Amino acid sequence: MKQRILTAIIALIIFVPFVIYGGLPFEIFVYVLATIGLIELMRMRQLGKYSISSALGILLLWMIMLPEEFGFIPLPESLYQKSDVIMLVVLLLLSYTVLVKNRFTFDHAGFIILSTIYVGMGFSFLIETRNLPDDGLATIAYVFLIIWATDTGAYFFGRAFGKKKLWPKISPNKTIEGAVGGVLLACIVAIIFHLFNPIQQHSLLALVMVTVLASIFGQIGDLVESAFKRHYGVKDSGDILPGHGGILDRFDSMLFVLPVLHFIGFV
Repeated sequence: MKQRILTAIIALIIFVPFVIYGGLPFEIFVYVLATIGLIELMRMRQLGKYSISSALGILLLWMIMLPEEFGFIPLPESLYQKSDVIMLVVLLLLSYTVLVKNRFTFDHAGFIILSTIYVGMGFSFLIETRNLPDDGLATIAYVFLIIWATDTGAYFFGRAFGKKKLWPKISPNKTIEGAVGGVLLACIVAIIFHLFNPIQQHSLLALVMVTVLASIFGQIGDLVESAFKRHYGVKDSGDILPGHGGILDRFDSMLFVLPVLHFIGFV
């Protein structure tokens, strides 16, 4: 427990200044986090992090995270766009399966492509949210507060009242009572946060409804990560955060919450 607390404090000391400052330093920091997260996934799949396929995967990740308006290689009458370069990298990745005579298979390529979408879109929404013109910092604070409140509520409610297992084959310690407790604590934290710092002029009722949805999807994101680890037979996604695991272990909920908030128009 001491190790977990110390790691959390150090991580916050590093993470929070980047979030507050924003801009290019924050974007570079998020790219680093996303790259580490993708490498963790590829290591679960036992794909070498120094291989050509991994390098193409990282390149694809960066392309996905680039802004839509980013242009490439100006030509007299046209400009290669983000989607063109993404497709080019995908074709190179698929071509690599032939060059190595199927030692790197279509399944491997599909894994990398899906992993880059999963990690890249989630972290790109983190950058997009921070860059909101008015409430970027407040929205980021709200998202992480409800994620942490969900985790905390699920843990303590689960220990106190948990009887019915939520998904025992994937995460044997999680309970339905804990999941409900996580949603309740997230709503309480959201209400308190809204009273002191209203987000985008949303009503309290709307914020509570969004919080319930975000808390549920945050827990789904956590379960998805647990399913990955159980499938590939690993305890943690990585070891960069002693006592907490890897980057994906800490950002798994965010990778679901931010896209959902974007889809419903909250971000």
